[in-house]
Formats: sequence, structure tokens, C-alpha cells
Amino acid sequence: MSASRKQLQVSLRGASAREISRDALLEKVAHEREHRSFTRRASAAALFIQSNLKFWGIGFRFFSAIGYDADSTLTPRIWRRYYEIKKVGGHLQEEWEILADGYNNQETVGWLSSNLIRPFLFFTSHSLASHRKLNFADVKCFSMCFRILLQNINITDSEKSLCSLAVGTAEERSTWFCQAKKLSLLCFSLLAKCDFTCDDGDQMIPVVVLAMRLVVSLTDLKQWKSLKLENIGEANISVKRLIYFMGRSSVMYSSIRKFLMKLKICNALEESKSITPAENIFLITASALTLALRPFQCKSEKSNGDAFDLKASFQQYSIFILTVPYLTRRLPNLLVPAVKHLSVISPCLNALLVSKDIVFDEMSKFEHSEILQFTGELVPSCGWALANIIDLVTERSSDSVDSGHFIQGLDCTLYVKVINSISENLLDCLGNVEILTGKEHGYVEMDDPSAQDNSSEKCNGRKLAYADLLSPAHQQWHLRKLLSLLEKSKLIQQKDSCVSNQGTKGIGNLRLIDIVYFYDFLLRIFSSLNPIGGSLPILNVLSFSPGLITQLWETLEDSIFHGNDCTLLEDPLNDANFGGCNSTGGDKKQKLGVKDTGSKLLTIFQKIAGKSTDLNINLVDDTSQTSQASQDAPNSWDIEGMKRGSHGISNDVSCILHLFCAIYAHLLLILDDIEFYEKQVPFTLQQQQKIASVLNTFVYNSLIHNTVQNRKPVVDAAVKCLHFLYERDCRHKFCPSSLWVAPTGRGRIPIAAAARAHEAARLNLLLGDPSTIPSMSFVLTTVPHVFPFEERVQMFRELVKMDKVVRRAAGEVSASGLSSVEIVVRRDHIVEDGFRQLNSLGPRLKSGISVSFISECGLPEAGLDYGGLSKEFLTDLSKAAFDPLFGLFSQTSTADGNLVPNISSKLLDNGMEMIEFLGRVVGKALYDGILLDYSFSLVFIQKLLGQYSFLDELSTLDSELYRNLMYLKHYDGDVEDLSLDFTVTEEVCGKRIVRELRPGGRNVAVTNENKLQYIHAIADYKLNWQMLPPANAFYSGLTDLIAPLWLRLFSANEFNQLLSGGKHDFDVDDLRSNTRYTGGYSEGSRTVKIFWEVVRGFMPSERCLLLKFVTSCSRSPLLGFQHLQPSFTIHKVAGDVPIWATIGGHDVDRLPSASTCYNTLKLPAYKRHSTLRSKLLYAITSNTGFELS
Repeated sequence: MSASRKQLQVSLRGASAREISRDALLEKVAHEREHRSFTRRASAAALFIQSNLKFWGIGFRFFSAIGYDADSTLTPRIWRRYYEIKKVGGHLQEEWEILADGYNNQETVGWLSSNLIRPFLFFTSHSLASHRKLNFADVKCFSMCFRILLQNINITDSEKSLCSLAVGTAEERSTWFCQAKKLSLLCFSLLAKCDFTCDDGDQMIPVVVLAMRLVVSLTDLKQWKSLKLENIGEANISVKRLIYFMGRSSVMYSSIRKFLMKLKICNALEESKSITPAENIFLITASALTLALRPFQCKSEKSNGDAFDLKASFQQYSIFILTVPYLTRRLPNLLVPAVKHLSVISPCLNALLVSKDIVFDEMSKFEHSEILQFTGELVPSCGWALANIIDLVTERSSDSVDSGHFIQGLDCTLYVKVINSISENLLDCLGNVEILTGKEHGYVEMDDPSAQDNSSEKCNGRKLAYADLLSPAHQQWHLRKLLSLLEKSKLIQQKDSCVSNQGTKGIGNLRLIDIVYFYDFLLRIFSSLNPIGGSLPILNVLSFSPGLITQLWETLEDSIFHGNDCTLLEDPLNDANFGGCNSTGGDKKQKLGVKDTGSKLLTIFQKIAGKSTDLNINLVDDTSQTSQASQDAPNSWDIEGMKRGSHGISNDVSCILHLFCAIYAHLLLILDDIEFYEKQVPFTLQQQQKIASVLNTFVYNSLIHNTVQNRKPVVDAAVKCLHFLYERDCRHKFCPSSLWVAPTGRGRIPIAAAARAHEAARLNLLLGDPSTIPSMSFVLTTVPHVFPFEERVQMFRELVKMDKVVRRAAGEVSASGLSSVEIVVRRDHIVEDGFRQLNSLGPRLKSGISVSFISECGLPEAGLDYGGLSKEFLTDLSKAAFDPLFGLFSQTSTADGNLVPNISSKLLDNGMEMIEFLGRVVGKALYDGILLDYSFSLVFIQKLLGQYSFLDELSTLDSELYRNLMYLKHYDGDVEDLSLDFTVTEEVCGKRIVRELRPGGRNVAVTNENKLQYIHAIADYKLNWQMLPPANAFYSGLTDLIAPLWLRLFSANEFNQLLSGGKHDFDVDDLRSNTRYTGGYSEGSRTVKIFWEVVRGFMPSERCLLLKFVTSCSRSPLLGFQHLQPSFTIHKVAGDVPIWATIGGHDVDRLPSASTCYNTLKLPAYKRHSTLRSKLLYAITSNTGFELS
């Protein structure tokens, strides 16, 4: 019982001050264990440092400086050893100098090895290890020893020649190898120290010359005079063993690299490049290069059962020599063929392919130190390996820019795969460290030709462009050679499939995907590293390569549709104006008389298409054939294989898609509508539809699934190509409308939610944080066309509504919504008064405007503005300001007569400020939902939307100039006969001004070779540069009220519809259901019923006149008359017919009138159908409204 109680006894006295908890005890023990471990490691590290510092001449002061108390017994012992070695070395050097002075080539080889070489290696290794500068005595010793050894190698007596040790007993061979190895390392150390660029480098050059001669002699049996015929085999093994050692050690190649980095970089065109350098420098360079190539000259031979594996040597050469920036530009011309020899290139290519991980890892170790120090070029080391290999395997011809060939015997398959491997590593380096920016490389946008020329002038002399070394890769002969080898590979594979036991030796397994990767990588590299032109050189050569673009699409099509001949179920092309041209004047473009034969450019495009093309294809017939296709749902355009976006395709498909989109987008820049629609090169219209649907589905799903960052380059290229196709379709339709909206299908989000997502994207972009943008916002800002136009209009109105709510919450608008800006304008000076009072408001113009009019007689007009007068003010102001007679805008020469800024407007007083003000007026109309009965030129709108205008848009601006340029483009004769030059003449205020399209354009004649450049230079000037100043001014005013991202919801045609309304007709039932009646009228009134019968019987043009008569705009609101503000109103006007006249059957003589500011039709109470029709027609065709009251 007592025992159990004892076991259950608990102490309640608490813990004493000496006791600690279990956790604290464990923590204390662990801390003590860690401290003991750290002490042991520190002591071991100190011993290691002390044992090595004795060779560096660093004494006890080092430990005192860092506060370390070294062992009092260890330190004196280390320093005694250091000073003893130094003292002995000094004595040995003095005795050795005396001994070397008396050497007369009569001593035996044993005496030479023991008494001359061994002490020399002892005290010289100490001198070099101390990292001090060599003095005169050291240089003298090196020179004496090297001269003695060079003389000894030339001795024919085997008893006295050092080389005899290499074929002697095993012990002698070991002695020879050990001393030869140390001598070679000593010589390479001197080579690394050689700096002939310094003032005191002259004394080192003769010594380095002797050192390089000595190593060359030790590795060259032909210089061994004492070698007997029966000993050649053994000597060869000894030499190969020495070469094997030097090749495996990084000392030789790193030393040669350091020397090469100090050589001058010469342009290939410089005359100094063809002249040999100073004699000694040339001898050193030639000797160093000879030693670097020694392993390549050795064949793999067996010795004592062991083979000399030289793969490590090839790796070291690739790591240290192939990464020398501008390698061939540093070497004298006499030495360049040696490094370009196939026996050197092939082993390096194999090493780079087999051991790429090892090689790339070693390259990265000196990436940011040595390269930046010597060249200042921000290019990773693997980038220089890429450039040097392309430069080494190709031969350029001086006869032509596009003539060259690969070195004889090159395995092109191996070459392509190695380039792909290096390029992939280079892109990883550029992507990870982000060492390159456009600013650092002087990158210029391609839109400004003058900027290109200025940048070109900077890249002369010593400042060589990195891309110049890569230039063979973007020449036609290079691509032609690879494509021809691809065809040979296919033929041999077909033959091998029929004939057994037939290999493909010598051709290699070159595949299309290898070539695709090759140019896809180069495309991305050029866009980052080429300061002039970016990726244009690659795109130019790929775009005009016969059959390449079609071959890429066929490969893509086969992959996307799983190898089946999956013809898309196409919608009937029954959209309005499909197959013809829309209102942009494209109808005239199809009727251009252009010769079908002899066009060089067409021949190119036919080759691009890779097939014969019927030049007389009729677009209407083509679309009629397409209309016979299956009339399935729009889901037929939603490509199944692309529904997962960039995440759902393989790397190979991604690469092919990226290259295809980049090439085709570039090609679309120069394809005119005749080639695209009539001649249909390089693709038929059915193929164009399939391409558009694939890209549309791919881009939408990549954005909606947030997979863009995984494959950003391919998504960006697809977006660019898709935009070009969509913009061409907007101008001249070739796709059904259902194609563009197919990806969204039934999954479209509500309009309000889409508007909120779009506004969130705009705010996040303003804050500089695009990472938080929702996926739907990316869709709306990148490819808004996937939503129907009507839905985007609703989004726009929702965005405006949200903005008004925000402004009201911020106190910018009163809760009652009353106007906050009051102005007084004179009707005969409405533009000037509006500009003076409203232009300075900027974004505050979003607020309501209270307008008071002063009549032409100078008297105030009666009436209160409840919204109607402000609408009248905007419509009247725009009518006056956009009138061509006012001078700010003019009409295009096309049949549409759309508005475009007058090029002379900048010469007017406040011309640019007035155009900026008109931008605010248009913005105010869009913001308030007021329709203006004007349409702008598509070219002008493209500038507002941030789009680049291309050649075919010129037809909407100046149809005559466009026809002349198309005639020139397809002209069969000699263009020089037309006496054209690179200038353009324009008339400004009655004066003819000649402007150059390029520097010195007056002296550059237009020829058959450069006529395409001339045509696009003319179009670029007319469409972009000439239009840019007024467009920028108008855009500045417009975006004060309408956010730029709101504008980009629409295309150029859609912007005009948003501003001026829908089609040139309207739905009578829609207008009737949204009409108000005042003054005694109701929907059942007899006159009202007659009115709707009359309107329904009008022609479309007459209905438009009625709408303009009442609302001042001939088009209906885009979303229907429910959005017309104020609502359409029919007001009863009291008749003035006497009672007896009415009884007698007479009708009202009064004409209808209108109050456009309130959208009100003042309609007398007519009794007869004929009277109402005749009176109404007279009123709406008289160009008057209020005056008829």
C-alpha cells in the first residue's frame, strides 16, 4: 500500500531555479554540438588556407587583419617552410644561370633532365605561383632554357637529345612525360600572362614566342632530328599521350582563349584583316592555334590496351575557343581555313550534341566575367558559340550577297541539330537573366526608316553587329540547301521502304521539324539580339521561299485534325455583301485591269503556294461553291484540337504554329487584295477560312485558360496573324460572321460582367500590374471580335454607365444629374464659341452642357435646355466643323467621300488644337449616345485604334493613287523607263512640295528590283506618316472622354457604326413600339395610323430622310430605338382649316416640322393618306425642319 502511494506521490514544491525543462535542455545540447562542429570546420579551413597561402606570399598579417588568432606553433613552421623554399629557389636560380651559361650541347640527356630541367621547373613554378610580375631575371631564365631545349631537340645524337627519353625505358618515358607536361603547362601560363596591349608587354613577347615553339616541337615528331625509324611508333604514342593530357586539361584552351581575346577585332571588309599581324604576334597566334588543333589531328590509337579518348579535348575546344567573340574576325586570314576545316568542325559538333549539358554548364561559368570584360557585348557565351559555328561552317562569296555554300563534306543534319540545341540554351539564358533590353541594344521600331538609317551608321568600323555573324542563316541559299536535303531524305526513305538493306548513310535523318526548330529559334534570337531590323532578315527569307508556307500549313492541318481530311462544316456565306466589297470602295479593286502574265511578284507567290494557280478565279463563284457546304451550326468553326489553347498542343506543333504565324503575318503585309481574293495565293479562300478558324480558336482558348505565359511567343505570333486576317476581313469580307464568334459559343458571360472585367483590365494596366488581369479581360482587350458587335456595343454603353456612377460617387456630377457647364454660343459662330468655352475642360466635358443660343440677329433664343439643346449644339457644331469648306477636314476621293483630316490644317490658326477639340466633341457624342451623321476614313480610324495601315487601305483614301501603284506593282516592262525616284509630291496651300521617302531619295531610281520598296514607301507615307500628326491631336481629345481600351472593342468599320448608327434603313415596327405621343395624339389616332402606313410604304432612302429630318441623323441607333435619347416623339399640331372647309372635305395645308434637339415630329392632323404622304415627303426633302413650323 505504501509502495503504491509512493508511486502516486506528486511533488507540489515547484521547480527550482537550477532545473530546466526538457525542451530547453535538448536545445542547449544541440547548440553545443553545433558549436563544436563549427569549431572543427573552422580549424580545418584555417589549416587549409595557411598551407596554400605560403605560395601566394601572404603572411601572418592576413590572419591579423581578419581578427583570427592563428596557432602560435603552426604559423612559424609554415613560414619557415615558405622562406626556406624561396631561399632555396633563389640559390637554385643563381646556380642554374651559371650552369646554363656554360651549356654547350655536349652533356648527356640524363644530365640535361636532372641538372637543367628539374631545377628550372622548381624555381619557375614558384615564380609563377606567387602571381607577381616577372622581372628581368625571370624572363632571362625562361629565354635561356627554351633556347637550350629547342637546340637540343634539333640534335641528331640520341644520347644527348631529350626526345630520346620518350622512346627509352619505362622510367625514362615517365620522366619525359612528367617534364614535358610541366614544361607545356609553364608555357601556357606564360601565354596567358602575355599582354601585348600594355607598354611593358614587349619584353614578354619574345619569351612567349619561344615557349610556343617549344610546345609545338614537343608535340611534332617531324622536328625530332634524333628519332630513328624503328622508334616512331613509341614516340608517336608518347606524343599522343602528351597531347591527350593537354587537351583534357583546361589550362591549354583557357590560356589560348585569354590570348585570343586580346587580339584586335577586324571587320571582314577591312584591308588590315588581309595583312598578317606583327611577326611575333602572328607566330604566337599560329603556334597557339596549332596546339589547339593538335587533338583533332590525332587518331584514336591504342597503347598498352588503353585508348586515347579525345572527346574531352573536343569539349574543351568547344567551351573555350568556339565561345571567343568574333573568332574569325580576330584571326589572320591565313589561319582562318584551319579552324574552318571539316576535321575540326565535325568533332566539335558531335561533342556539342552528345555532351551538351556538360558543355553548356562550363560555358555559363565565365559568362558574366570574361566576355563582358573584353567585349562589352551583352551576349551569353553560348550565343557566341552559335554565331561562330554558323560563321565557320559557311563560305561567303564576294560576288553576291545571297551566294554562299557550306564547307565541303559537312553533315547538315548534325549541324542543324547542334544549332537547335545551342539556340534553345541561348533562349533559356536570355529568358532567365533578362540581360537584354531594347534600350541597351539601341533597338529601334521598324516604323521609322530614319531611325534605322541612324542606327546603321553606328554599326561600322570595330562595332560589328552580332547578327552579322548569323547572316548566312538568313540567306536564300542556306534555306534552299536545307530544303533540298530534306527532299533527298524523303526520297531515300521512300526507296528504303521498298528496297531492304539500304541505309541512308551520308544523308542523315533530316526532318522538316528540325528545319522548323532551326528557323523558329533564330527568329526569336534575332528579335532580341539584332539591333537593326529585329527578326526581319529571317522573315524575309522565309516568306519568299517557294512552298515553305504551304508545307507548314499542311503539316499543321494534318496534326490539328489528326491526319484526317477533315473538311470544316462551313456556314453558308450569306452575310450582307459577302463575296463582294463593302462600303470601303473595295468593289473597285476587284475590277482593276491588271495583266495576268509576266508579273514577277505573282510568279514568286505561285512558287510560295507550291502549285499552279488559276489567275481567273472569280470570287463570287468561289463563295457560291462555299455556300453549298453544310449549313451546320457555328460550332463547326470551333476547332476541337485547339480548345485547350497553347496547353493542348505539343512542343512540335507549337513550334510549327509559331513559325507559320510569323511568316504568314509578314507575308500578309505585302499581299494585295488582287492576289488575296482573285488569284488566291498562297492559299484559297477556303483555306484562309480554315486558317482563321484555327487561329481564332487557339488564341481565344489560350487567353481564357490563362496558358499564355507557358508559350508566349507562339500566342503573340498567332494574335498578330489573326489580327491581320480579321482586319482584312473587315475591309473585304471572306469569312462568315459566325466564324469569328464561334469560340465563345454558349459560354459568353453577361454583358455587365464582361464590362466589369474589361474595366478591371484597364485599371490594372494603368497601375502597371497586368498579372492580376482576369482571363476574360485578356480576351476583351486582345480579341474582342469573338463577341458579336451588338454585345460589344452593349458593353460600351455599360462601361459608360459605370463611369458615370464612379463620377457621381466622386462628386463630379450632382445627384440630380443636372448640367454643370453653361455656355452661350452664337449660331453663326458655333465652332469658334464652342472651342473657346469648352476646349479647356478636357475630361470635365463628360458633364452635362447647358446651352443658350444667340440667334443670327444677335438676340437670345427663348427656351430651357433639358438635354435637347445640347444635342442640337453637338450636331450643329460637328456639321459646321466637319464641313470641307471649314478647312479642318476634307473628303476622300472615293465614292464614299468619308472624312479625313486636311493635311493643310496644321497651317491654320489653332489648327491642331481645333482638331483636338473635335476629338472631344466626337468623344462627347459617343459618351452621351448622340448619333452624328458622319463617317471617317478607315485609315484615320485605324490611327485612333493604334493600328498600322497597309497598302490596300490606300484604296479607301486615294483610289487613283492606289490604281497607279497596283499598275506599277504588276508592270511587266522595265520600271526605269517610267523615270521614278524615291520622292513624293504633295500640294500644300497651292505649293508643290517634294519629300524624300528615304535619305537621298531624289538620287535613287525606281527599278524592277526595288519597286516593291517604292510602292510600300509611298503607301506608308500617305497612310501613316502624313496622317499621324492630326490623328494624334484628334486621339488626344477623344481619349479625354473615351478610354483607349473602350475604343479597341471595335474595328474601324464598327467605330463608324458606333458613331453614326446602323444600316441605311430601320425597322418600322421597332420605331413604332418606342415612339411617344404628345399634344393629343395616341397610338390609336387616325392620323397616327395613317402616318405609320405611309412610313411603311416609303423606300429605304425616304425612311432615312425622315429619320434625319426628325433626329438630325439618317441612321437608327445600333441597339434599336429604345436607346434613342430623347425618345422619338410625334406631337399633334393644331390645324388652321376652317370648319366649313373641313366639312367640305379639305385637308390641312400646314407642313410637318421637326424639333431635332428633342427628336420630335410636329405632325398636323391630316385626314387623308395622300395628303400626309405628299406633305411629309416635301418636308423631309426640303433640308429644313424647325423653319417649317
